[in-house]
Amino acid sequence: MARRTFLAQLASLPLFLRFAKAQEAKKPLRILMKGAWGPEDPTRAAFPFSHGLVLAEAGHEVQIFLLAEATSLMRKATASAILPVGWPPLSETLQKLVAKRIPVFA
Repeated sequence: MARRTFLAQLASLPLFLRFAKAQEAKKPLRILMKGAWGPEDPTRAAFPFSHGLVLAEAGHEVQIFLLAEATSLMRKATASAILPVGWPPLSETLQKLVAKRIPVFA
């Protein structure tokens, strides 16, 4: 009988630890997305914006940092010409980023 109660207590321990870890994982993260690809590769150029938007919608604090050729994406004419494969146009994503007040450093 004592062995059975000990094993029952032991079996419930990992379940409790998993629950505690799940509670810790809900803490919002501070994320910096970096982008260096420009208009020559539209799908890669849109990744920091699309992923940053999804992470912000999940409740995390997001900032986007652009360097090298990616800084040209901040021009309105260039952003409207970027059509990534399998993702919405960059101009739509940028509008959503502005609405969520996500900072973009170029």
